[in-house]
Amino acid sequence: MAVRIMQNEKAFKTISATVGRADSPSKVIIGAGHPIVIQTMCNTHTADVYASVAQCARLAACGAQMIRLTTQGMREVEALAAIRERLHAQGIFTPLVADVHFSADVALAVAGIADKVRINPGNFAKEHDTACRKLSELIEVCRKNGTAIRIGLNHGSLGERITGLYGDTPRGMEEAAMEWIRMCIGQGFFNVVVSLKSSNTLVMVQAYRMLYEAMKKEGFLFPMHLGVTEAGNGDSGRIKSVVGISSLLEDGIGDTIRVSLTEDPVYELPVAAYLARRYSKGRAVYAREEEDSCAEWDKAMQASKDKERETMIADLACLYGKKLLDKEIDDFSPASSYPCLTEEESAYLKDEIMQAARRRFYKPEYIACPGCGRTMYDLERVFDEVKRRTAHLKGLRIAVMGCIVNGPGEMADADWGYVGEGGGKVTIYKGKEPVLRHVPQDEAIDRLLELIGF
Repeated sequence: MAVRIMQNEKAFKTISATVGRADSPSKVIIGAGHPIVIQTMCNTHTADVYASVAQCARLAACGAQMIRLTTQGMREVEALAAIRERLHAQGIFTPLVADVHFSADVALAVAGIADKVRINPGNFAKEHDTACRKLSELIEVCRKNGTAIRIGLNHGSLGERITGLYGDTPRGMEEAAMEWIRMCIGQGFFNVVVSLKSSNTLVMVQAYRMLYEAMKKEGFLFPMHLGVTEAGNGDSGRIKSVVGISSLLEDGIGDTIRVSLTEDPVYELPVAAYLARRYSKGRAVYAREEEDSCAEWDKAMQASKDKERETMIADLACLYGKKLLDKEIDDFSPASSYPCLTEEESAYLKDEIMQAARRRFYKPEYIACPGCGRTMYDLERVFDEVKRRTAHLKGLRIAVMGCIVNGPGEMADADWGYVGEGGGKVTIYKGKEPVLRHVPQDEAIDRLLELIGF
């Protein structure tokens, strides 16, 4: 743990988390001045060991420094052990993160296998005391195995107790995270990363800033994982992600990042690498670490669909996103930074950045998860079709979610939602309420449009 003393402030300890076993050549250190770590998540079914190993190998070759896999049941726990073993046999030691929802027993079982476990302890049990007890047990298992924990809370999935006290708000997100952070501190467990994600960039930035200040007051500044959930795809998904993430990195907040796109996960890496390179300068605790990270970022940039265009888009989103979010500016011209842009291109990118910063909406707001091992349909194709057929519905917020597990909660801002049930069926939501269940997938977009009134 590094210690920083800020003038006129209480001294606080800046914590670093280690992900990966001590003897692993690919372990990463997150926080306390170390270079920003880039990560992504498999969209294969974790139980499909062959497909998951192949995708992990591809992602590692493209510069991923951590790879997350959904681990929703004991079957996936067993599969993750096999995936890890096969990757190690191939000489691939990139740390693997188990993404666990709701089941404390699954988290306990996988803690001896994964390098990090992502949990929302508030979902472990309806009764708060039970959730606390289960987290306490998990801490001890992780301590024994050298496993890191990510306390990952998302807007829209805070649980009844917290929302009853604070509402589904940035304050509620911060307060929920601090409860669990205090438990970790109380048990002397510091191998912890924390995240507070939202598809709403303004909510996301406010929540992280609140948590950052709350942790400093508590005396321990844990590393923070940044991301905009359900950002979508294409230019919109990239710009929305960069606006949210860069606004925090500009403040010195954030230590590891994921750009969530409804695309092949390999395409998330170049955008994350751009941000890591831009905002890691001067951070490195050791020069060697910066050199090693640069090599990974370079690999990631090569996976770009169009490196020059993606760099320009990310640069513009960094230049203007935070200023728009914080209302330091009300207008700007992309062409002033990139004179090569045509008038039409400049206007288009301005509209996209304005919408990402939630200053002006020129088209529907789309919320779409990137897909994972819980997704039971062709999410990328369906999302593109939903966008095509609803592009005229300016001002509406439409969500396309891969599964029923956390989709309904995490599309908290949506007016309408298309949520996969599995088995070729879809549930359609109006706000937070399901209005049509078990709709055949080939009819679902038509039914959605009928309900909207178009």
